[in-house]
Amino acid sequence: MEKKLFSPYKIKDLTLKNRIVMAPMCMYSSYKEDGKITNWHLTHYLSRAIGQVGLIIIEATSVTPQGRISPRDLGIWNDEQIEGLKDLTDQLKANGSAPGIQLAHAGRKAVLDGEIIAPSAFAFDENHKQPKEMTLQEITETIQAFKQAAIRAKKAGFEVIEIHGAHGYLINEFLSPLTNTRTDEYGGSVENRYRFLKEIIDATSSVWDGPLFVRVSANDYNEDGLIAKDYVQISKWMKEQGVDLIDVSSGGVVPARIHAYPGYQVRFAEEIKGGAQIPTGAVGLITTGIQAEDILQNERADLIFIARELLRDPYWPRTAAKELRTEIAPPKQYTRGWI
Repeated sequence: MEKKLFSPYKIKDLTLKNRIVMAPMCMYSSYKEDGKITNWHLTHYLSRAIGQVGLIIIEATSVTPQGRISPRDLGIWNDEQIEGLKDLTDQLKANGSAPGIQLAHAGRKAVLDGEIIAPSAFAFDENHKQPKEMTLQEITETIQAFKQAAIRAKKAGFEVIEIHGAHGYLINEFLSPLTNTRTDEYGGSVENRYRFLKEIIDATSSVWDGPLFVRVSANDYNEDGLIAKDYVQISKWMKEQGVDLIDVSSGGVVPARIHAYPGYQVRFAEEIKGGAQIPTGAVGLITTGIQAEDILQNERADLIFIARELLRDPYWPRTAAKELRTEIAPPKQYTRGWI
């Protein structure tokens, strides 16, 4: 019997060949600091396509130069960056993987020369620069930058867009009361703190009709911060706006001690899935096929996002299939080695 991990998954007009997703992981490998794809990225991502990952979401790709986490991050803020991204998506599709992109802005966690921006003028910690509080014009310009990035993502051949609303970056900073103390329409109530993400989703959806994911940090790990229950309501709003899946991570908005253990974030994905009646992706110390299959069979999440385990093993789907005593088709070039 086919295992659920290796069953197809349909989102809008896209069918993934399995439920395995490569989670976005920064590579800091745009060597000329121009935000462009390099040979490293092509080798890195294509290896996981050959390894039979169903959906590959490339790393946080900045919608503005100011929004990079580091100077060597990928970018999608100008048309010159499209060509390299198109080369990548063509190769991923040719090898059976759907290509996705995570659109991002680092906010106050950007480690760059020059001015950085955030909803409120608080540094992340003593090692980070103090950001400038964004003006309403800067908020509007950033929303438009996400829209333009979505247009470029479509031209580059991506089939899934994920908006990065997690890990203490700009969108997450607007959502959390720990980092947003604004008194205008973008601060205060949860509805107001959601407004920035709401307008980004609307702007993106106006030019993008493919699958749309949003990554969230479902727990701030601070008694005054947000928890999964808060994200149930936020996810209901996202569902109403047409978001297809919530990629559920946690932490990163303020310094915190996090007790991490295998599958420690799955309960958040389960709570949001059940509470908001929206598909979710589970991520975080998921390392075995048995663990992934258990999550899916118990309907705790709909997709399994694998991160560091795919850095250790580009052919993790094969490893998982062996653990689950099932077979998956190898690339024909590897048939003799995958027996």
